[in-house]
Amino acid sequence: MSSGPTTKSEGTSSIVRPLAQGGLFWKYAAMFAAVLGIALVGNGLVNIWFMYDENRVNLYRLQMEQAAAAAEKISQFVREIEDQMGWTTHLSWTTTPMDQRELDGRRLLRQVPAITELRLLDPQGRERLHLSRQAEDNPGSNADYSSEEMFKVALADGVYYGPVYFRRQTEPYMTLAVGGARRDAGVSVAEVNLKHIWDVVSQIRVGDAGKAFVVGAQGHLIAHPDISHVLRNMDLSHLPQVAAARSAGTAQGHSSQPALDLDGRPVLTTFAVVKPLDWLVFIELPEQEASAPLYAALARSLALTVAGLALAFAAALLLARHMVVPIRSLAAGAQQIGVGALDHRIEIKTRDELGALAHQFNSMASRLQGSYEGLERKVDERTRKLQEANMAKSRFLAVASHDLRQPLHALNLLVAQLSSTPDRAERERLTRNIASCVDSMNRLFNELLDISRLDAGALTPRIAAFPVEDVLSRTEATFSATAREKGLHFRVVKSSAWVESDSILLGRILLNLVSNAVRYTSVGGVVVGCRHAGGALRIDVCDTGAGIAEDQQRAIFGEFYRIQHDGHDVGEGLGLGLAIVERLCTLLDHPLGLTSIRGRGSRFSISLPMAPAGARVVRGEPALPQADLLRGRLVVVIDDDPLVREGTQGLLTSWGCRVVAADSSASASLLLNGMVPDLIISDLHLASGDTGVAAIDDLRRKFGAAVPAFLISGDISVGQTGKIGPHGHALLHKPVSPMVLRAMMMATLHRSDAA
Repeated sequence: MSSGPTTKSEGTSSIVRPLAQGGLFWKYAAMFAAVLGIALVGNGLVNIWFMYDENRVNLYRLQMEQAAAAAEKISQFVREIEDQMGWTTHLSWTTTPMDQRELDGRRLLRQVPAITELRLLDPQGRERLHLSRQAEDNPGSNADYSSEEMFKVALADGVYYGPVYFRRQTEPYMTLAVGGARRDAGVSVAEVNLKHIWDVVSQIRVGDAGKAFVVGAQGHLIAHPDISHVLRNMDLSHLPQVAAARSAGTAQGHSSQPALDLDGRPVLTTFAVVKPLDWLVFIELPEQEASAPLYAALARSLALTVAGLALAFAAALLLARHMVVPIRSLAAGAQQIGVGALDHRIEIKTRDELGALAHQFNSMASRLQGSYEGLERKVDERTRKLQEANMAKSRFLAVASHDLRQPLHALNLLVAQLSSTPDRAERERLTRNIASCVDSMNRLFNELLDISRLDAGALTPRIAAFPVEDVLSRTEATFSATAREKGLHFRVVKSSAWVESDSILLGRILLNLVSNAVRYTSVGGVVVGCRHAGGALRIDVCDTGAGIAEDQQRAIFGEFYRIQHDGHDVGEGLGLGLAIVERLCTLLDHPLGLTSIRGRGSRFSISLPMAPAGARVVRGEPALPQADLLRGRLVVVIDDDPLVREGTQGLLTSWGCRVVAADSSASASLLLNGMVPDLIISDLHLASGDTGVAAIDDLRRKFGAAVPAFLISGDISVGQTGKIGPHGHALLHKPVSPMVLRAMMMATLHRSDAA
């Protein structure tokens, strides 16, 4: 006895020992430090990201403002030249003398230093005056410019902007032509020096190393702080930023984009459009300079994070120390309680969760002490329940034994009388009584099998829409003769309603209810009818029997319960009929009701859902098999029980069949001797682990024909009567009445003949 606690104490000490070594202490310290460190690092990264984003936004805004300002200066420069040239085109060539035009032209050269040459063309495109700052004047060369694009565009649109070109590979120029307000005013053509644009671009600064440059409408470089790039007349249309800007049309730059400058260095760039020339002003800032604030912020955050981590680690050590000491006390107390010292109490003075946990440990120890005291009481209660279960089992065995032994005892007596009675009439009477005993045993077995299948969940309803009259007609045909024999008035009220249910299971419910009503009614009658209740159809089974006492109305749906009047059982059977009814109604989700008055009768009610109109399908009358369909048929019976084979062979022979009975497919094949059977009936489970499914397949392969077949089995674990096997063989559960066996044989042969 002492070895148990000693072992347990050693096992618990192995748990406490790591705490003494400081393992949990360092875990808590590392956890606290990690949490605080992650918070610090995360906060630093978030700040860096927002700083980075804000820096990019501000940088983009500055670049856009400078690009827009430069574009506006260039546009203003060109518009001023246009306005000044307009004075030279407001006079008509037919009324204005040449001296006046020459005076206006020289005044224009003085007022606009950017114009180095001026040509005045008459309405026919001939040069009438040519003034120049760098060459001799030509008062009137009469050169024909009527076919030049600059003349035609200026007359049509009022102004012409020529492409940028370079003189002496040093200065960029552009041809600007302005048409008169009237056609007879002609066209003024000026050669404009664009050096002023280079001055604007050179003065733009973004950061320390940022710069600006101008690209023409065709993608050629017009102005750049490094004049050497301009002098090479570079085509920049292949650069991604230039291509994107040209494809954007007249839209302004939408963001600061990464790109490469003319020297191949990464830069951030944006652009603005020079109107009306469609030139592009680009502003660039080196990527390294743009990211410098981010790198500085990263360095500051890293320094702060390292300092925060050091502080967090120090705080973690302090917090872990304050937590681990109470935990060690808890572990030591748990060890004492674990070895059986339920009176031990843990002392922790802290007013926090650890103190509450210690209180819970102490409370648990108190409850464990109390649980030991109530353990014997629980054992007694469980023993009592087990005894009650044994008593219920014994009651079941007693009832089943009594009700099954009664017909079996009568059957033994009747068989003994039959063997010693020579009188034919007496033999026929004894045969009828034997059949009645067999029918009673079959009914009792069927009730036991049904309740077993329902409890095992082996029944699966097949819900479909059908007229309720089908079930009512079968019920009327089943009980009308029995009721007349007892002198009862039996009536089934017709109904045209359609319901959604399983017609087979619904028929079984009505079979049990009407059977009980007829059995327990001595005077009066039984009525089965329907009435609409809300959106459902209610089927009522009413009788004028003795009624059911109120204290028995719930108990009658229990297993092995039979109604008692004056302390005596009424009727026969195992008392499973109403238990089966209740389980079937639950399976089908059909509410079941009972109203009964002692001395006046009872009414059982079932509520069924109505079938929607779209689900109602008119069905034709099924073709009935011929009455003599079995006569002369060759039937193979396979069963490993000799008595079953002999009984089945005798029954089928009496129906006119030719029968081959065997215990396996191999024996049946030998007995057939090459004859092809019309039908195969096989037990599901055969000797040596063989199955009826395999036996049927074996015979079909040997004869090369799909011989019709079905199975019989006493094993309810394979499920309800239905289709099993790869070919969907029909299945009947034993015991099978001769009527059911004959019906299955005729239906199987009829389907085969029709196919």
